[in-house]
Amino acid sequence: MSETTVSVVPTAPSAANTPSSRSDRAARSAAAGTGRRRAGRVALRSVQVLLALFFGLASALPKLIAHPSAVESFDRMGWGSVGMYTIGVLELAGAVALLVPVLQSVAATALSALMVGAFIVQLTVFDGQNAATPLVLIVPLALIAWARRGHNAALPALLRRTAGRARPARSA
Repeated sequence: MSETTVSVVPTAPSAANTPSSRSDRAARSAAAGTGRRRAGRVALRSVQVLLALFFGLASALPKLIAHPSAVESFDRMGWGSVGMYTIGVLELAGAVALLVPVLQSVAATALSALMVGAFIVQLTVFDGQNAATPLVLIVPLALIAWARRGHNAALPALLRRTAGRARPARSA
């Protein structure tokens, strides 16, 4: 019988299993996750700005300056100028509130409710002529309301502070 000799040469630990390489992978993974989260926040903020511009300029402004097309639509609904100005003010307030961090979720929810009303009016008064528009707007508004819901926790504290400042000091 012949003997075979195998020499065992110690090798360095695999680069994939060293503690530093594991931490590097974890850091890269965390950085990629942070980058995706940041990109998501930027995209959501961009949608908010676009919606604020739409509601402020394209929707509220014609109502607030009594553009003939807006006047005609509200007369057809039977709401007149009072209804037109009321809806215009609500849309403008919602547009501004979409840009205020503590109000973003509430504003998106309120504008979604306004769009539900607009959808119903489009179906009943205007025979569904532009009924898809409010439905399309509800989708990003609902996304904003859900994604920014964490800001709602700060709202009661802000309201308490504001109410506390508004009350006159009590004398003993």
